[in-house]
Amino acid sequence: MKQIHNPIQGAAWMLIAGLCFALVNSLSQYVSFKLGLPSTTVAFIQYAIALVAMIPWLKQLGVRHALKTEHLGKHCLRVFISVIGIQLWLWALAYPVPIWQGIALLMTSPLFATIGSGLFLRERVGIARSLATLAGFCGAMIILEPWSEGFTWATLLPVGAAFFWATYSLMVKRLSAYDPPTTMVVYLLLLITPFNLVLAVPDWTLPASATAWWMLIGAGLLTALAQWAIAKAYAVADASFVQPFDHAKLPLNVLFGWLVFSWVPPGRLWLGAGIIIAAVFFITHWESRQYHATKAKPA
Repeated sequence: MKQIHNPIQGAAWMLIAGLCFALVNSLSQYVSFKLGLPSTTVAFIQYAIALVAMIPWLKQLGVRHALKTEHLGKHCLRVFISVIGIQLWLWALAYPVPIWQGIALLMTSPLFATIGSGLFLRERVGIARSLATLAGFCGAMIILEPWSEGFTWATLLPVGAAFFWATYSLMVKRLSAYDPPTTMVVYLLLLITPFNLVLAVPDWTLPASATAWWMLIGAGLLTALAQWAIAKAYAVADASFVQPFDHAKLPLNVLFGWLVFSWVPPGRLWLGAGIIIAAVFFITHWESRQYHATKAKPA
C-alpha cells in the first residue's frame, strides 16, 4: 500500500498540536503558580480529563486486541517513566520556571535520546551525531547560564523532564520490535492516569474555585486534542517532514508566556534555542537518511 503524504495537512495538524500544548502549558502554569494547586494534582486531573475525552478514540483503536502483549512489565515501566517526566515538567511550571526557558530546555530530549541509543541500544552514533549532540547541549548551557547569579536548581527540572521523555522514547523504540503502535498508545493512555493518581495522593488538594476547574478541564481537553492532532499529522504525512514543525511550539509558548505572565525572553534564548533546533534537525535528518538507506538495501 502506498504511503500517504499530504504535506499541507501534516504541517497543519502539527501546528495545531503545538498551539494546543502552548495553551495547556499556560493554563497549567496559571493554575499551579497563580492559584496554588499542587502540580501533582494538576497532572492527575488534566490527564484524567484527557483520558475521558479520548475514550472514543481508544474504542476505535481496539482496546482488547491492543492490550495483548508479552511485555506488560516493560510497558508499565515506560509509562511510569513518562509520568515522571510529566511531573517534573509541571513542577517546573509551578515553581515557576519561565515558559520560554522551560520549552527551550525541553527540546534537548532528542539529544538525550541520541546518547541513549548509543549506550543502551548499541546503535552507532558516529562523530557527526556526537558533535551535533555536544552543540545542542552547549545551546542549553547558553539558555541555563549556570554561571550566573540568577541560576537556580529549578531551571534543571525541564532538563530532567527531557531526560525521562528521551528514556521513554528509547523504550518505545525497543518495544516496537515486538508490539504495534496501537499497543503503545493504549497502554500509555490507560496507565498514565492511575500513575499520576499515586503521585498526587500525598499532596492531594481539590481545586477551590470554579476558575481552576474550568482551566483544568480546558487543559485536559486540549491535551487530548493535541495528542490526536499529532497522531493525525504522522498519519497523513512523512515523519521526517512534519517533525520540524514541532519546533513551532517555542515561539507559541513564548507568545502565551508574554500574554499571560508578561515574561519577555532575553536574547540568549534565541541563540541557545537556535543551536538546539539546528542540532536536533541535523540528528533527525541523519537518522531519516540512515533509515531509508537501510530499507533500500536488498535483503
